[in-house]
Amino acid sequence: MKYTPLPASLYIKNRAKLAAKMAKNSVAIFNSNDIMPTNADGTMKFRQNNDLFYLCGIDQEESILLLAPDCPNPSMREVLFLRETNEHIAIWEGHKYTKEEAEATSGIKNIQWLDKFDLIFSTVMALSDRVYLNTNEHLRAGVVVETRDARFIKTCKEQFPLHEYERAAPLMHELRGVKEQEEIDQLQIACDITEKGFRRILNFVKPGVTEYEIEAEYLHEFVRNRSKGFAYEPIIASGISACVLHYLENNKACNDGELLLMDVGAEYGNYNADMTRTIPVSGKFSDRQKAVYNAVLRVHKEASSMLRPGVTIQDYHKEVGLIMQSELIGLGLIDQTDIQNQDPNWPAYKKYFMHGTSHHLGLDVHDVGTMYGPIQPGMVFTVEPGIYIPYEGFGVRLENNIVVLEDGYFDLMRNIPIEADEIEDLMNS
Repeated sequence: MKYTPLPASLYIKNRAKLAAKMAKNSVAIFNSNDIMPTNADGTMKFRQNNDLFYLCGIDQEESILLLAPDCPNPSMREVLFLRETNEHIAIWEGHKYTKEEAEATSGIKNIQWLDKFDLIFSTVMALSDRVYLNTNEHLRAGVVVETRDARFIKTCKEQFPLHEYERAAPLMHELRGVKEQEEIDQLQIACDITEKGFRRILNFVKPGVTEYEIEAEYLHEFVRNRSKGFAYEPIIASGISACVLHYLENNKACNDGELLLMDVGAEYGNYNADMTRTIPVSGKFSDRQKAVYNAVLRVHKEASSMLRPGVTIQDYHKEVGLIMQSELIGLGLIDQTDIQNQDPNWPAYKKYFMHGTSHHLGLDVHDVGTMYGPIQPGMVFTVEPGIYIPYEGFGVRLENNIVVLEDGYFDLMRNIPIEADEIEDLMNS
């Protein structure tokens, strides 16, 4: 791995938090992700299951975590199962965790090879009443691939039909939604790497460069700073392409007078940054572009201060919509007649600002966490308002990542230039 691992104390703490929420006399099982195929004998790059990673820090395929906090045999309360390596695997795939390394990473003392799983699991199940099984229950998940967790659920229920079954996902969403300081520190590194990429771009962009050249510049800077690369597929959208919210082609030339919208973020240690900046290709905004830009920036600043404990995301989005409505009136994009005649389910402002303002951020870019319960201190959110005007040929979106505090917020991207004048000065220096 390229990154510096977090201390085992974090994973010990995370497991203790989960154990405290589990029902008496229960066991929980978490499986690693599969290595996914491409074509022929090709495979995609491995990405660990985030729930398993959150609980033990193990970043390797074919791993299983067993937690049974009330097991009468103390040695079986936490067991980590790993793929046993050999000389052939070492030559073809490289180093795998030793038992000693896995213990040092996770803080789990009982490390076993996978061939011991069935015996140990059967023993623990005989001493347990309930089983927590894991599934992807993100509200926007489109689950079309059968995961190792899904296959295990089938097998487990066939072998142990008389146990009571529980969902691990609600507990994991509650826990992962509130970050520990060690996680926030890792997110800060991802944001700092993203900043380096953006500052590099400010010195690179000029009329005639292509979106894919800009993408390459970001990737170079991210990887040289020990990131695996992009946290998600980057959006490098010049001109009217910025009005396509999930534009991914990144294949056009950037022309003089256009704006360039870049939604990019670096990954670090499986934690993700999520930044959006909009800059003038020529190094200077037109008066109209700057007016729209500053309107978005005002909404961004006000929205950031509105993410506070006790507020719900649903109410917050409604309030941000009203702020955006006011800015759009000021820009001459909507008027009071539009507002009076609007569909309450699709307000007039949504013609120019049609997406949400914030989502959880962490091990997933769209991280798990409550979207209906109250916001809590320690939650990390994006703040990303935008205005998109296709008939004027440009869109503006600005996005930072913030940590909610008891009495305000902390901006993880506070050092990334965002003021229009500063961006112009840096591009022309």
